[in-house]
Amino acid sequence: MKALILSGGRGTRLRPITYTSAKQLVPIANKPILYYVLEMVAAAGIRQVGMIVGETHEEIRMAVGTGEPWGLDVEYIPQDAPLGLAHAVKISRPYLGSSPFVMVLGDNILRDGIASFVEEYQRVRPHTQILLSKVKDPQRFGVAELDGNRVVSLEEKPAVPKSEYALVGVYLFDETIFDAVEAIRPSRRGELEITDAIQYQIDRGHLVLPHIVAGWWKDTGRLEDLLEANRLILDTLEPRLEGRVDAESVVDGRVVLEAGAELVRSVVRGPAIIGRRARIVNARIGPYTSIAADVEVISSEVVDSVIMAQSRIVDIEGRLEGSLIGRNVQVYRCPSPTATLRLMLGDNSQLGIS
Repeated sequence: MKALILSGGRGTRLRPITYTSAKQLVPIANKPILYYVLEMVAAAGIRQVGMIVGETHEEIRMAVGTGEPWGLDVEYIPQDAPLGLAHAVKISRPYLGSSPFVMVLGDNILRDGIASFVEEYQRVRPHTQILLSKVKDPQRFGVAELDGNRVVSLEEKPAVPKSEYALVGVYLFDETIFDAVEAIRPSRRGELEITDAIQYQIDRGHLVLPHIVAGWWKDTGRLEDLLEANRLILDTLEPRLEGRVDAESVVDGRVVLEAGAELVRSVVRGPAIIGRRARIVNARIGPYTSIAADVEVISSEVVDSVIMAQSRIVDIEGRLEGSLIGRNVQVYRCPSPTATLRLMLGDNSQLGIS
């Protein structure tokens, strides 16, 4: 079995971060989202991976390489434009051949991985199997209608959903999917929808089965979902203090302090992670905060946020909360005080707060 990982989207819902960085490489608990996906694939026993890449292909290639750190053999498949999931399947046919394959969106994380999903598919051998999760807002997703243990219809982002079951972004296919993606036409969004391709299979009597997710699943394409995924991952970390904590600092709860990091007259309340060489001085951090490598937080409070590498937050009155701060960002106080802040700043930004 092979895997197809989709890492070619533009990430418009996470702009301005994604103007300068691939959305799949935004960190959660100081690790790129895409790395969690690669770990899930490797844990399922799959070794051959086709990686769909687009405008951010150079950054993805630099971050993943040949896949050796995960025990994977990664090959890159260029997609000229994000023309839909079914289009990604279509252009991957030369790589996939007749092998069954699992397709995973590169910005989706599942608590329990995909190993049980792959095992079930190999045991039952339907034409297609889709991962589903019950959600409160199914109109945001592809939605499946079930009849017992069979999928009877699919619809992409319906105004009036037929069920609460959303497609999670993990699919298992055999080679019959290729006829389906060749047969369908672009949707009103101008994309070849994978829901249309699977519906084509259903209409022709192919066996399409669901697999309901038992643990949590997060599509990290929006700020609020990314921050929730950060909370969920931080809740699983084992405490580890490898940096320096001075006598006036307090570390409380599930905290990771990586090598070279230092706390000076500061309080860190877990769950939280402080990256390598980060400096936290006269500050309060957490809970549910990820501070990346080489970040400085001075005389400020940061809660429930993701701060990316080499940024500086200095002398902020009030609290920085629910924020995503890009790489090499400068946030500092101008003369007059402010209240709670909620920010999403792209790489290389500067923000003076008054």
